[in-house]
Amino acid sequence: MTRRFTLDDLERIIATRASASPNDSWTAKLLARGPARVAKKLGEEAVETVIAGVENDRSALIGESADLLYHLLVLLRARGVLVQDVLDELERRSAQSGLSEKAARDDA
Repeated sequence: MTRRFTLDDLERIIATRASASPNDSWTAKLLARGPARVAKKLGEEAVETVIAGVENDRSALIGESADLLYHLLVLLRARGVLVQDVLDELERRSAQSGLSEKAARDDA
């Protein structure tokens, strides 16, 4: 069976590219600009993903979703958050129904 590409793989690639020169790596260049710039780029990609979804453009939705995930992981790196931290939170939340989980957050 062929090994599948994972978010862990992407996180490792980002970590490797982050240590490169900003002249040689988009990831390093983006990180050098700071977390606020990374967050802005993530927001741009989120909007483009929403548009692709609304327009029912499957190809664009796939491409924009890839951009969105990449920029999200770059932002997580910029802020010292691991993908596993996010997955742990998702696992914690999945222990109850989405409606119960949301209600608990709204009360907090």
